[in-house]
Amino acid sequence: MKQWFTMSLSLIALASLCIATPITSNAQADKPIELFNGKDLTGWEGQGQNNQWLVVGDVQLGSKDKSAFAMERGEGIMTNSLQGRTVNLFTDDQHGDCRLHIEFVVPNGSNSGVYFQGLYEIQVFDSYGKGVVEHSDCGGIYQRYVEGEGRGYEGHPPRVNASNAPGVWQSYDIVFRAPRFDASGKKTENAKFIQVAHNGVTVHENVEVTGGTRAHMDRDEAPLGPLMLQGDHGPVAYRNIRMTPLKLK
Repeated sequence: MKQWFTMSLSLIALASLCIATPITSNAQADKPIELFNGKDLTGWEGQGQNNQWLVVGDVQLGSKDKSAFAMERGEGIMTNSLQGRTVNLFTDDQHGDCRLHIEFVVPNGSNSGVYFQGLYEIQVFDSYGKGVVEHSDCGGIYQRYVEGEGRGYEGHPPRVNASNAPGVWQSYDIVFRAPRFDASGKKTENAKFIQVAHNGVTVHENVEVTGGTRAHMDRDEAPLGPLMLQGDHGPVAYRNIRMTPLKLK
């Protein structure tokens, strides 16, 4: 009995380390910005031709096909078309250091991603119930990739799988620190995910990213860049996208 009680306390202590706590030290915050007004896609642009992102009132798993959405007319949710495959979507606004809150939902087996500055991806994926998670699972920091050699490197899996079931809304709360550059434009510090919380559970802390992850926008690292949502890998929906500019040391 004593041994079981000690083990239980250890498990509780371990779990408590994963509960997200807001990181506010050494940070000066501006007012939050609502990146999605809930009514239309003002402030967002499609990356390429045939942009089919649309605004709807509700999405649910299809009654017959659980890998697709059934949609209802209305406002409040953006989704990547009836087919679930269209162009990536990015903001007109450019961000540096920031705190992002974003909510998302995917059907069975679907895939998307949230790219900070259009370069550094936090993966969105149906990883519900998976025991051992990788960088490609939900909450992972996706790997970088060498196109000519066909190999990836530097991916970071989430420390725990915090995924909800397909069709259930999820959230990210992320503190991002942009790369730093000197007066000549030379990078002096890598981009860093200070904290990534998935459904309220911290899955990353203080993870550097040395460059753009796979499928990033065709742009160089810079002090500022757009937020990008991946739209060509399967059905996904987003809502309540709120960014707070920060000034991190």
